[in-house]
Amino acid sequence: MTALRRLATLGLFLAVSASGATAAPARTQIARAQIVSYLSGAETVSGYLVSPARAGRRPAIIVVHGDRGLDEWTKQQAQRFGARGYVVIAVDLYRGEIARNTEDAHELMRGLPDDRALRDLQAAFTYLAARRDVRTTEIAVIGWDMGGWYALQLAIHQPNLAACVVDDSALPTDRAAIAQIRAPVLGNFGADDRGIPASALQTFEAAMQSAGHAADLKSYPGAADGFDDSSNADRYRAGAAADAWNRTVAFFVKTLGD
Repeated sequence: MTALRRLATLGLFLAVSASGATAAPARTQIARAQIVSYLSGAETVSGYLVSPARAGRRPAIIVVHGDRGLDEWTKQQAQRFGARGYVVIAVDLYRGEIARNTEDAHELMRGLPDDRALRDLQAAFTYLAARRDVRTTEIAVIGWDMGGWYALQLAIHQPNLAACVVDDSALPTDRAAIAQIRAPVLGNFGADDRGIPASALQTFEAAMQSAGHAADLKSYPGAADGFDDSSNADRYRAGAAADAWNRTVAFFVKTLGD
């Protein structure tokens, strides 16, 4: 068990700094992090909950990890949003497993049942909506890589979702499925990611517009997948990461409030 996990389990207060990208300073500087449990169907699952120190009912965000699992970088993103005053639950779709390398990540991703992942995300939505400190009409989701795909699946199947952010994620192509998305979508992508060509972004945006829904997708030249992950020195692009973070912060302020 890592030091961070021990602190979180004890429910101690964590001082949170917005490391990495430069953005407007958060009004709330202290957030409480802990591991919580809730039901997903007949199963009990756990998530990493970050609660702002600010009293009262707050908007909330579901954080969805990438193919490596609920690692320290993903927890740091949850902390950054908590520091801005949001109630945040980072889901653990791999049920405690974390990839040690790329091969592990691919194996864990291939072994994840789509229906279970969506059920876990719906359960996280229900958990947040039932909390007294959450404004139930202001719950959003953000995901990176694999997590972005599942964030979009939640947007397709959860009509009460207020906003959806995807980073470095494959995009659905089924126009009927896309038409079910009610939440506005923000996307940040690396232009050098060969798995997500510019045509895929254009097709998704066109389908969203055709359905009368908002989508704002941006592609960063010179960046590939994982460009905003500061733990990956080879792929990290500080300028693109800063802009993507600022876009995300502004998007959540617009759709959820501050």
